[in-house]
Amino acid sequence: MTSQTRYKRILLKLSGEALAGPNGHNIDPMVLEKYSQEIREVADLGVQVAIVIGGGNIFRGVSGQRSGIDRVQGDYMGMLATVINAMAIQSSLEEHGMYTRVMSAIRMEQVCEPYVRRRAVRHLEKGRVVIFAAGTGNPYFTTDSTAALRAIEIEADVVLKGTKVDGVYTADPMKDKTATRYTTISFEDVYEKKLNVMDLTAFTLCQENNLPIIVFNMNEEGSLLRLIKGDDIGTLITAK
Repeated sequence: MTSQTRYKRILLKLSGEALAGPNGHNIDPMVLEKYSQEIREVADLGVQVAIVIGGGNIFRGVSGQRSGIDRVQGDYMGMLATVINAMAIQSSLEEHGMYTRVMSAIRMEQVCEPYVRRRAVRHLEKGRVVIFAAGTGNPYFTTDSTAALRAIEIEADVVLKGTKVDGVYTADPMKDKTATRYTTISFEDVYEKKLNVMDLTAFTLCQENNLPIIVFNMNEEGSLLRLIKGDDIGTLITAK
């Protein structure tokens, strides 16, 4: 952490759908370019960056059930989709002059390293961007849960959940024009108000380990850098 930044080590959670851009499928090179530039700006300030990316732009395990695919099989297919996205982000970041490592919870040494906590921390300390792929390596766990788990393991200061909206609202802002954004809110209030932030497993992990979450709009230009510098954007979720 420097005088310019609020956090020393972050876990950035991105959805696979975000990588797809407006078409909703595959990987949009323009989105990759934008995200890589923003991550580079943050890393250049000395912030240690870890990333978890979903795979929904390629395959979602839950939706696979509607196609007759077994849930466990579908979840593993979804984990492999996250590896494809992780490799795409890795390639883009390296084109921007960054050093990276993809670490997978499913062993596939030809394309990435197996996940080892101590090695991941060492990569971060050396200034490498670490991209965690293949979820937790187990079915029935979302990439939200992966983000929470890995953030706790590497002792990140915060989970930054990049979404298409600029925070957590009192109601769905797309349906309710009177909905207002929370600047800060406690874990307890999120539970009581039944607000949709992360899946329950991920959210509980963060709460029990006192790991703050910030929900923000990753598609808003410069938002990640502004957040790291301490600007009041998004919604901060912490203990009371």
